[in-house]
Amino acid sequence: MSAARLTTPALHSEWIKIRSLRGTFWSLISVLVLTVGIQTMAAAALGRSEEGGMGDDPLLAAFYGVNFGQIAAIAFGATAFSAEFHNGALRTSLTAVPRRTRFYWSKLSMLGALALVAGQFAGLLTFVAGQSFMGQDALVLGAPGTVRAVVGCGLYLTLMTLFAAGLTAVLRSGVAVLSILIPFVVMLSFIVGAAATGVGQFMPDRAGQAMMRSHQYGDLGPWAGLGVLALWALTAALGGWLAVHRRDA
Repeated sequence: MSAARLTTPALHSEWIKIRSLRGTFWSLISVLVLTVGIQTMAAAALGRSEEGGMGDDPLLAAFYGVNFGQIAAIAFGATAFSAEFHNGALRTSLTAVPRRTRFYWSKLSMLGALALVAGQFAGLLTFVAGQSFMGQDALVLGAPGTVRAVVGCGLYLTLMTLFAAGLTAVLRSGVAVLSILIPFVVMLSFIVGAAATGVGQFMPDRAGQAMMRSHQYGDLGPWAGLGVLALWALTAALGGWLAVHRRDA
C-alpha cells in the first residue's frame, strides 16, 4: 500500500506539469469558460422566447452548457496524460517518482482535484448566470433538485476528466482518445441514447447527466446515474494503471 501512498512532492510535480503546459492549462480553464459562457449566451438568446425554449426539462436546460464543457474536460484529461508519452517524458517522470503506482494515482488525483474545483465553479456560475435571463421561468437556488444538480455538474465534469485520462493511459495517445470520446458523447450517445430505456441510458454522459434532471431518466435515478458514470471512469482508471504498471516507459 505504501507504493500507492500519495506524497506532497509527487502531487506538486503534477501541478507544475499542468500549469506549465499551455494546452493542458487552457483546457482546464475552458471547462469553466465554455460551460458558463455557452449557457449564458443560450439563455440570453432563448430564455424568454417561449416556455420550453431551452428544453423540456427546465433543470437540465439550466446546465445546457455542460454539453460543451464536457468536451473541454475530456481534452483536459487527455492532454494532461498524453504529454507523458512525448519525447520520453514518462521515463523522466518515473525517474523522479520511481514507484509507478504512486506516480499514476498522483497524476489522476491532481487532475481530479483541479477538475472538481473548475467543475463546481462552473456548475454554480452556469446556474446563476443562465437563470438570470429566464425571467418568470427562472429557477431559484434552493428549489427542489437545484443544489443536487449544481454539485452533480461538478462531479460529472470531474468523472469525464478521469475517464479521458485513464483511457489515454491505456491507448497512450491523446489524439486517439479525443477521436473516440468526442464523437461518442456528442454524436453516438445522442443517436443511440435518445430513448430513456435500453443501453442508451447507461452511456457515460447520459447516465451522469441524470444528476441534472428534474425527473428520473429511464431506470436510473440521479445518484444511480452518477454511479454508472463513476464505474466507466473507474474502469478506465484501472485499465490505465495496469497499462502504466506493466508496459515499458
